[in-house]
Amino acid sequence: MTSHPIAVFDSGLGGLTVLRALRERLPQEDFFYFADTRFLPYGDRPETFLRERGVLIAEALVKRGAKALVIACNTATAAAAEAIRAAVDLPIVALEPGVKPAVGLTNSGVIGVLATTRTLESERFQRLVGNHANGYRVLAQACPGLAEAIEAQGPDSAEVSALLDAFVAPLAAALADVVVLGCTHYPWVAEAIARRMPAGTVLLDTGEPVARQLERLLAAGNILGGGQGRLTVATSGAPASVAATVNRLFGQKLKIEHWEP
Repeated sequence: MTSHPIAVFDSGLGGLTVLRALRERLPQEDFFYFADTRFLPYGDRPETFLRERGVLIAEALVKRGAKALVIACNTATAAAAEAIRAAVDLPIVALEPGVKPAVGLTNSGVIGVLATTRTLESERFQRLVGNHANGYRVLAQACPGLAEAIEAQGPDSAEVSALLDAFVAPLAAALADVVVLGCTHYPWVAEAIARRMPAGTVLLDTGEPVARQLERLLAAGNILGGGQGRLTVATSGAPASVAATVNRLFGQKLKIEHWEP
């Protein structure tokens, strides 16, 4: 198992921000990144669909030989992480908005969370806030269409800029001093978000903590290392379209496989 790849999956290509952190921390691992773009965006899908799809993907990744799984999607985590953990016997790291560390960083007591509607409406997110942010003001700002615009139009596009103007303004007006990036796409526009917030606002991304947690799990299972730094990227959608987006966002020209779980 040590030489087997680590699987990373997301609805689209926002999870490349997590993959980047994983490869920086674990350069001797091989990775298989799966973008389920045929069903993008997950944020518009029913929770039952996301749970069933998540389990299907996880089981297929086990058959493909994955030694560990990273659910690089906050929406998929919110809807399906518990079902996936019950269905497959793998070390699993799942994303969730960084509300707990935000509480430790805020001075004003006001925390902003930017995420998809599905993530913010989930029971998992409500539990997260209830468990860690009692006594704090948590501004949960849904960002419909933002992840899709980042992929389709690019982080510097006029469409993305207009969406950020609308979504970030309420957090700035409320004087939030910590903003949680609750979707893997949002680190691509972190600088643009920071420009719209008061100086000194802290932005929290989960890529590095996820990489540290994965390293701990692999070490505990005695399956750390053993790869050669190889990366395979696959999609359930159109490989040519995904290749163009990967090149734009990730700065690498990669051959994209078509793969259907």
